[in-house]
Amino acid sequence: MVTFLPTRPGRLADVPAFARAVGGAESNVACTLAATGHRARWVGRVGTDGFGDHLLAAIAAYGVDTGAVRRDPHRPTGVYFRTDADRATDAHEVAYYRAGSAASAMSPATVPYETVADGRILHLTGITAALSADCRALLYELTEPRPGRPLVSFDVNHRPGLWRDGTAPEVLLDLANRADLVFVGADEAKALWGVKGIRAVTGLVDRPETLVVKLGEGGAAVIDRRSESFADIADADGVAHLVRPPRVDVLSTVGAGDAFAAGFLSATLRGLDMPARLRHGHLMAAAALTAPGDLGRPPARAHADRLVALDDTAWGTLHLGPGWTGDDQEVRTP
Repeated sequence: MVTFLPTRPGRLADVPAFARAVGGAESNVACTLAATGHRARWVGRVGTDGFGDHLLAAIAAYGVDTGAVRRDPHRPTGVYFRTDADRATDAHEVAYYRAGSAASAMSPATVPYETVADGRILHLTGITAALSADCRALLYELTEPRPGRPLVSFDVNHRPGLWRDGTAPEVLLDLANRADLVFVGADEAKALWGVKGIRAVTGLVDRPETLVVKLGEGGAAVIDRRSESFADIADADGVAHLVRPPRVDVLSTVGAGDAFAAGFLSATLRGLDMPARLRHGHLMAAAALTAPGDLGRPPARAHADRLVALDDTAWGTLHLGPGWTGDDQEVRTP
């Protein structure tokens, strides 16, 4: 969808102008993966309007394959407006205009499984499930166990403003347990399911092989049920690996979760170990946090690899500010 970013702080009622940008969790992940050197395809539906033209051109400019995107002549491209306040605060406002959008018409009939079957990873989010009953049916179809399916990655991505029927807790838990890799925030898990703590989340989202629990400033933990030590981990504190993020000078928090998922998925595609996957996730999140829009400029792979390879002490002293992913690479240590 098209995102309209405020040109100054304040309530939506008080902001006089907005800047147009690309938004959407799945497209954010695809753009970041493509920008870091992976082949990525975004599958979706947009209108035959100017906003649809803009989305396709902007996403393709990142190197994403948009050949499977369909244009809907009867429904508009979805848009939303937001304030620049942190999503976790009461001052954050979002106005969605997605009901009846082209994306809301996605279904098993309009998005055949064959369009996503040839990838190594299929990344989905709970936002799509919230758009319509047809979108929900599509996610159930894409997460159906079948021979040779891609690794299914699912970001819970709970957006209360999109759920009107009270089914979010049940649907999102069900979809998470149909996936192979799940991303969920500890705050989301508490709000959705009333569970608190990594061990409690692990006990509830108990089917995926890999579970990533995001802890905000506390970092992120990954549980790998394929690990030989998982039984011991589960009996102890439920944490396989916990990695704290570097210190970041934050400009905007929107898009950081999508960037984290892209960093983790990139490292997964490269076969890196779990701590490295978490560190790559944190670095990609830092790229988004130090940029004003939903998409930050990711660091070059060699630069990211150098930072990921730091010892624990050096990693703990990283301080990343705006521009750190560019040529100047502003990375500070005490």
